[in-house]
Amino acid sequence: MGRAAILKSVQENKPTLVPLPEIDFNSFDESIDILETFKSNVKLVGGNIQELSQLKEIDSEIKKLYPNASKIISCIPESNLGTVSISEITKPHELDTIDLAIIKGVFGVAENGAVWISENEFPIRVLPFITNDLVIILNRKELCSNLHEAYKLIAKRERSFGLFISGPSKTADIEQCLVIGAQGAMSLTILLINN
Repeated sequence: MGRAAILKSVQENKPTLVPLPEIDFNSFDESIDILETFKSNVKLVGGNIQELSQLKEIDSEIKKLYPNASKIISCIPESNLGTVSISEITKPHELDTIDLAIIKGVFGVAENGAVWISENEFPIRVLPFITNDLVIILNRKELCSNLHEAYKLIAKRERSFGLFISGPSKTADIEQCLVIGAQGAMSLTILLINN
């Protein structure tokens, strides 16, 4: 079967849509300190989190954390550390030697320490996965309690590529041995900006 035939077959054999279950979101209300829970869960999943009082502290903090990074892609205007330029036409294979990528997070989720990132913040989809180390800049005011709230937030978005990242890449299904950086960045640092 060719591609067109396969797609036609899939289209003709779609299951009937069923409504989503009704969820009482009030049952998820918790009186937690969202900021402290987020910070704790970022550490729990292997991430590093640093609080900064101002955006202008970003570059000095990143230099301190990653002193040996030389091939850096910065996708935020507040950082001048970028040494490699990319655009929508950059071929992903050209990024296989990137030491560090700096991107903006849209919001964080206290429940699991995840951060929602969107391709609106970085021009090449593979960037958060192909870089050796990843830094996400996040405003501390952009935190929600749980994934139910998070899905409400992303339901309003323009339909583009986005994903939740929670800690560095890791897997433990290979001989029950934890491997960091198996399918993505070896480290994740979130710089939480207080303004």
